Amino acid sequence: MLTANYDRLGLRDGDKILDLGCGFGRHAFEAARRGANVVALDAGRDEVEGVAATFAAMLEAGELTSGTLHATCVQGDALHLPFPDGVFDRVICSEVLEHIPGDEQAMGELARVLRSGGTMAITVPRFMPELVNWALSDAYHNVPGGHIRIYRRSVLERRLRSVGMRVRGHHYAHGLHSPYWWLKCLVGTTNDQNWFVQTYHRLLVWDIMKRPRATRVLESMIAPVMGKSIVVYLEKP
Repeated sequence: MLTANYDRLGLRDGDKILDLGCGFGRHAFEAARRGANVVALDAGRDEVEGVAATFAAMLEAGELTSGTLHATCVQGDALHLPFPDGVFDRVICSEVLEHIPGDEQAMGELARVLRSGGTMAITVPRFMPELVNWALSDAYHNVPGGHIRIYRRSVLERRLRSVGMRVRGHHYAHGLHSPYWWLKCLVGTTNDQNWFVQTYHRLLVWDIMKRPRATRVLESMIAPVMGKSIVVYLEKP
């Protein structure tokens, strides 16, 4: 399940892309499938090792070949990226900045390692759905490594412009996921045994795996209204 749209990012075969805060690799894997040279970076060792293991499994399964896969997994700090200036054609940073106290420093690092003319996709939780989550549950965000801020789009874009980026557009994603998290916050974020939570979770898994037309149409209708994430696309002049 991707949050960023790689067509809007302009990702092409052979591009070098940084996936900052890769987590367990959903955006990194799709970039590799599209023929990109991928660097997947995360602060967590488990995440980095997990992404490396999945790339190995994709090779073994024949989903990728050794001749086409160019992927590096790096454990690192978003505030001090271990890369030269202007080395990446594309950068993606999905659901990361809301966790980082020094978000503007991280934005500056992302801009630094992107080449002139390169593009970037930044995704963060959308203001309204996130505000509901915070209102319903302190446990949703007030945990170690949790969300420390809620972005308005205007603030996010202003901070990205301040590090030299040019905003090219935005969209919203995962409208079906907002009610799920409101429900989780209402009954308790760790209460996975709740029948409504379990039922909604099965619906989301089915949607991700099967991608039926009905839910795709529904998602396209409700994402602009209550999509859980906002995705901002940028270019470095």
